[in-house]
Amino acid sequence: MAARRKATTVKKKGMNRLDKLTIQKIEEQAKEIHATIQKGKKPEIVFPVRSLKNVKYDKKVGYFELGRSRKRRDLTVNSVKQFAQMLRMMASSMDMVRTDDTATKREAYYNSKNWAEAKFNDQSESDTVMDDIEAMFSLHGLSREQLRYKPAEHGGSVSGNLIVVDRDFETGAPEEIDCTRMGSSAWRIPARVEHLDFRTDAKFVLAIETNGTYERLASHKFWRTHNCILVEMGGVPTRSCRRFLRLLSEKKKLPVYAFVDCDPYGIANIYRSLKVGSGNAAHINKFFCVPNARFLGVTPQDIVDYGLREKDAVHPLKEVDIKRAKDALKNDPFFQKNKAWAKAIQQQLKMGVRAEQQAFAAFDLNFVIREYLPAKLKAPSKFLP
Repeated sequence: MAARRKATTVKKKGMNRLDKLTIQKIEEQAKEIHATIQKGKKPEIVFPVRSLKNVKYDKKVGYFELGRSRKRRDLTVNSVKQFAQMLRMMASSMDMVRTDDTATKREAYYNSKNWAEAKFNDQSESDTVMDDIEAMFSLHGLSREQLRYKPAEHGGSVSGNLIVVDRDFETGAPEEIDCTRMGSSAWRIPARVEHLDFRTDAKFVLAIETNGTYERLASHKFWRTHNCILVEMGGVPTRSCRRFLRLLSEKKKLPVYAFVDCDPYGIANIYRSLKVGSGNAAHINKFFCVPNARFLGVTPQDIVDYGLREKDAVHPLKEVDIKRAKDALKNDPFFQKNKAWAKAIQQQLKMGVRAEQQAFAAFDLNFVIREYLPAKLKAPSKFLP
């Protein structure tokens, strides 16, 4: 037991500012709840309301900011189990910070099986409690990653002119990963990226929606001829992918160009989430969005300029596409405050078609490498905001 306490103490000496802040805020919250109960009163927990209705957007800030709406949860007979679960999960977070450990959402669910009556019946319950805890501590500048809970999915693939400085988990010694020397593979973004550092003289980062297009650009070493870093987002980018892009762009002062399908989902979900965040995640947008991202393509005007309709390389908009586009124009602050985007979405609705990144293969398989991207990169000032 003594040896274990000593090991924990050693770990605590190496804790960074965020680790110390995490432990401090967990202890403060627990003490506040305990003190309120001791006084014979009902404790309450305050959460920010997470929805598009509770965000504001200022171009100068660059992302959706959380509004002032809050919801309060009192400790009652009906909520006592959930309160106990929150406290146990907070205690687990504190233990993981002290021992420099992490847990996936699935592991967090199974870990509750030794909590007796406070255990979760299914993972949806544990995910909800985890989201509530994150929302609560986001008010103090902390995210789920600081609480040491991580998603199970990988954060995306990276190749190109970049050396990532990671660290050995056991010794803490720096380890360098050269993303130009990955053979036929690629470096995968880990769940936790806060500790990473970078060395590069690249001119920009190209964030790519689909794996197929990423693989083509990477295998043909597009990054070499255009001195850039390629990042595969794999659809809506994961939290770790967005945080990686944010840290890379800020630390190395690099612009991020998004290469995304021309459809309402690619524009209003994938790109919008990357650049300014979302309503449901408003409490963490300040950590996980990339305000300096620009939309390189595919744009509605590209469909016209490259004659993709004549090539039979487009698809009709579905009802869900039309609904999503109209909803973006009506309810989304980002598109409402960017006239260029409002015009582009209206143009797509009028055209009634959508186009994928791979549509340029209608010319030839490498047209996107040889013609499309080089032409776009010559005029970054024309990129959509």
